Amino acid sequence: MRILGHSIAPGALPAMVMDMVLCFMAVLLAASTLTTRYATIQGAVPELPLVLVGATIFALVMALMYGIAGLYRPIRITLASAVGRTVFCLVVGGYLTSLSLRVVGDRGYVEQLLPGAIAYLGIGLVFVHSGLYFMRRVRTHPRVLIVGTGPEALALASDLKSSRRNLRDVVGLYPTSDISDTQSGLGAGQRVFSRENTISELVSRYRIHEIIVAVREQRGGGVPMDELLACRIRGIPVLDLAGYSEKTRCEVPIDSLKGSWLVYGHGFVQGPVRRFLKRAFDIVSSMLLLVLLSPVILVAMIAIRLESPGSVIYRQQRVGLAGKSFTCRKLRSMRNDAEGDGIARWATQNDPRITRVGSFIRKTRIDELPQLWSVFIGEMSLVGPRPERPSFVEELKEAIPFYEIRHSVKPGVTGWAQVRYHYGATLDDARRKHQFDLYYVKNNSLLLDLLVLIETVSVIVFREGQ
Repeated sequence: MRILGHSIAPGALPAMVMDMVLCFMAVLLAASTLTTRYATIQGAVPELPLVLVGATIFALVMALMYGIAGLYRPIRITLASAVGRTVFCLVVGGYLTSLSLRVVGDRGYVEQLLPGAIAYLGIGLVFVHSGLYFMRRVRTHPRVLIVGTGPEALALASDLKSSRRNLRDVVGLYPTSDISDTQSGLGAGQRVFSRENTISELVSRYRIHEIIVAVREQRGGGVPMDELLACRIRGIPVLDLAGYSEKTRCEVPIDSLKGSWLVYGHGFVQGPVRRFLKRAFDIVSSMLLLVLLSPVILVAMIAIRLESPGSVIYRQQRVGLAGKSFTCRKLRSMRNDAEGDGIARWATQNDPRITRVGSFIRKTRIDELPQLWSVFIGEMSLVGPRPERPSFVEELKEAIPFYEIRHSVKPGVTGWAQVRYHYGATLDDARRKHQFDLYYVKNNSLLLDLLVLIETVSVIVFREGQ
């Protein structure tokens, strides 16, 4: 599902709408309760318009809190963690809502309304999520036919069966060429249909809802395009690997990516309005954050100086917009002689060069705060691909297809790859993170920037990333 140019992860938007409806109804029920003989403050219940305003504020605040807590992120969390995060949202969201309602309602009304609304919401969450759990256990999943029997097809079949939010019932694989691929599919335990059957016949016989073409090379007549077109005309969605990954995983795979897909597809909107809005957002946000977080930066600088000698600000050349270098500033988190031999190295987890203060400020992203100045003066953006060092860029350009595309936008303090992929310090990690960066560059919008910022808070608070 696309909203304002951004593909919303399946399940995230319905979950958000459901939560907002629950919150809205909880306030209405709480206000209704106050009109009965159980109200301790007589005459404290306002008129209906004020109740509706309060319900709307509560719904919006709680949806934002759920997003910050990472409850809409496509990650696996334990039941205990989900309950803990929900309680955190109820406490903080209830407090923020009470502050907002006291502007438009009297104190006695607010003190009675919010506890009742939170109680009703808690009961509603238990019943609704219990019902959803049992529905997931008995529901049928969309039936998918995969065209192809090579490694990409087998990996896709495995992913479809294990994905939490994109679970599919893989009916089978349809071969495109030689018998060796068919045998590899059989060896992996997947049903492989005979080419004597047409795809249209299989769609009708097995009630297939979706077709995914998992073939790296589609030229040469192996892929039956006429049959796929016939299915598409009948209303059956047909996706290639790149389209599937962009739609469901919010990343663009580079192994099977063709330049024509990038050229003729949607996205890459960099018009004057988009640039103006992004720059205005960067200036206002960076200025406010610099003012609000200046005490944190000052305390971190003092701690760094007390622990180890040397400059507290680490300056380094990074590659930015259009491949131009700029000076990136960070709070120093490593020993002053971390690269005494002059050789650039990726930082690794548990890197011995990192100091004790440095370990803390890296985990909390405090070391990145001086980059807000680069955002303010226009060298960086608040959201964008992570800027890399020139020596690393030359290496990555040779190893990763379409790597230079990331330089078509300004680098960011945080980004889609940082919130969707764990810390990585290898070439394989760089390739995977580049797939998320490609998605961001292709689908960049103000909405996507806001989603990244919300998820960044979740990553920092709940330690889900670097």
